[in-house]
Amino acid sequence: MDPKRLSSSSQQQVRLRKKRTKREWRPLEDRSCTDLPWFLLFTVFCVGMGAICGFTVVTGGAGRLIFGYDSYGNTCGQRNEQIEGVRLSGLDHTDRKFVFFLDPCNIDIIQRKIKSMALCVSLCPTEELKTHQDLKRFAMLNGSELCSYELAAHKYPNLPERFSKCPKLPVPSSKPLPVFNRCTPVDISCYAKFAEAVVTFVGDNSVLHRLIAGVAASKEIIIGLCVLALVLSMILMVIIRYISAVLVWILTSLVVLGSLAGTSVLWWLYIDHRLYGNDTTPKVTKDVKDDVKEDMKEGLEVSRDSGQALLVYAVAATVFTIILLLLMLFMRKRVALTIALFHVAGKVFIHLPLLTLQPFITFLALLLFWIYWILVLLFLGTTGNPVQNEETGLTEFRLTGPLQYLTWYHAVGLVWISEFILACQQMTVAGAVVTYYFTRDKNRLPVTPILSSVLRLVRYHLGTVAKGSFIITLVKIPRLILMYIHNQLKGKENACARCLLKTCICCLWCLEKCLNYLNQNAYAATAINSTGFCTSARDAFVILVENALRVATINAVGDFVLFLGKILIVTSTAFAGVLLLNYQRDYAEWLLPLIIVCLFSFLVAHCFLSIFEIVVDVLFLCFAVDTKYNDGTPGKEFFMDKALMEFVESSRRFERVVERGRSRVKEAVSEGAEMKPMAPGTSSA
Repeated sequence: MDPKRLSSSSQQQVRLRKKRTKREWRPLEDRSCTDLPWFLLFTVFCVGMGAICGFTVVTGGAGRLIFGYDSYGNTCGQRNEQIEGVRLSGLDHTDRKFVFFLDPCNIDIIQRKIKSMALCVSLCPTEELKTHQDLKRFAMLNGSELCSYELAAHKYPNLPERFSKCPKLPVPSSKPLPVFNRCTPVDISCYAKFAEAVVTFVGDNSVLHRLIAGVAASKEIIIGLCVLALVLSMILMVIIRYISAVLVWILTSLVVLGSLAGTSVLWWLYIDHRLYGNDTTPKVTKDVKDDVKEDMKEGLEVSRDSGQALLVYAVAATVFTIILLLLMLFMRKRVALTIALFHVAGKVFIHLPLLTLQPFITFLALLLFWIYWILVLLFLGTTGNPVQNEETGLTEFRLTGPLQYLTWYHAVGLVWISEFILACQQMTVAGAVVTYYFTRDKNRLPVTPILSSVLRLVRYHLGTVAKGSFIITLVKIPRLILMYIHNQLKGKENACARCLLKTCICCLWCLEKCLNYLNQNAYAATAINSTGFCTSARDAFVILVENALRVATINAVGDFVLFLGKILIVTSTAFAGVLLLNYQRDYAEWLLPLIIVCLFSFLVAHCFLSIFEIVVDVLFLCFAVDTKYNDGTPGKEFFMDKALMEFVESSRRFERVVERGRSRVKEAVSEGAEMKPMAPGTSSA
């Protein structure tokens, strides 16, 4: 074969290999769809979720929930068909549009529903009715009969069935709910029992009323403090790059000083016990009785065991402190990398300010989906075949046969689609950060990198997001089922079963956290390479393993710094709340408003700083890829920011100093070997 052809083919292979390597870890312009089968599977699943909603609408479940239905299976406000085996069904309720409960205060706390008989009426009672004569008068004047349908309104006061088929007296005045057409009592005092069961920690109703009154009186302050928490979270994401170095080194110093102090205290206790413990221990002599001797021997054994325990604790603390100091010594460069990444992440938010809107958009998407999901779940609760309740004799609608699995399908949809929405946020943030990192001239960034990332996600990578979220769903659903079983069996299972359940729940939780972290890096790899989920996860896993110590340092130090940021926002908001609520003399009214504000501020801080954490993780993956495939030489220039470049340069200087020291040691060793005197008898003649 011609050698020229061989050389040309080998050159082509080298070019292809270089091209493949170049395309392997770069943001690509000519992208392709990834994990298309999973996108189709997710689409089919969503169609199934929509079909469940359509089924509830077609079969009347949605209408029964919105318009209401009576205890005989008739939907209020429309003409009904006869239900076989159910008396008083199939009535025309066109003029009866409201649901009226004969005993609205008869609430089943466990099942969280009203156990009273329900009727369709044309008008809710607008005033309190104290006698059956008042019921008759109300029916005659307004045409709204509040007793069962088979009872004539003009005979209410004299019928023997009036005690079981008429409302419980006195009938409270009520108003219809705006959408769901249920007659609800104006005075909600009859729900106090239900409220006491829900709010179990409140023993005195007056305390509950005072707390609620405090919230009502401070609603403007609560809204203002919630806005303050939002503003503080957005400001912190920008300025955290300036205070991260201080926080990291303060944290490091506190950990080291704390470990040294703890070790010193343990050794001091051990020495004190050795020096003065023996003086206070009674000595055994021959003149002491046998029972006293036994007590003295036990005291000696206890003292000896205490000394040994203190010695073990002191030695363990010393070993821990030495290991910690060595880790701090060898990982100080990696701590510096964490600080540099925080600095660059702050710059990312300056160049990409729309990143601060990601928590709002994600929360809005989740909120809309959760509202839809709850509505369809309520529709399912009023869908199915009419069944008479054996306990009450009332007609209810239940899913039977294979249709009862629709609820399970709907429950899986809650987990999968929620995880899908969160994964879309991660992919969007990763795409924008990758674009920022791999653009050398930051002035040439797209006008809206976030919007460009969203469009790339919708056009190419929805299948990858669907696959990653499905993997999380496979782990989360068994954990939720085990948690439900654990709660149901609380107090019934033995200690071994309880320990086994908790162990399984803990293991699944740890697995879910690890998969979440790997998925997040897989999405970043997809944003760089435009590869499928499994390929991206493998590539990201290899990069993370190669930088395992850096990953551990960034996660440990970075997570703690972000946790301190959350605590800073919560405490600042709570302090402002105390100052604003100071004019209220009743300090008991502070409790609930402050709890609401603190919970909201922590939730907001968690949402915003979680975005910051995603940015830091994506930046680290980009940095690891950049340092692996580039070395700063012409043709292989770095893409990284100036702060990261300074870190790389300082690391290289340190490595050169270490290499220079090693070479000097080798030279000294070799010179020493050459200058050794020759053995006698080996000199030349």
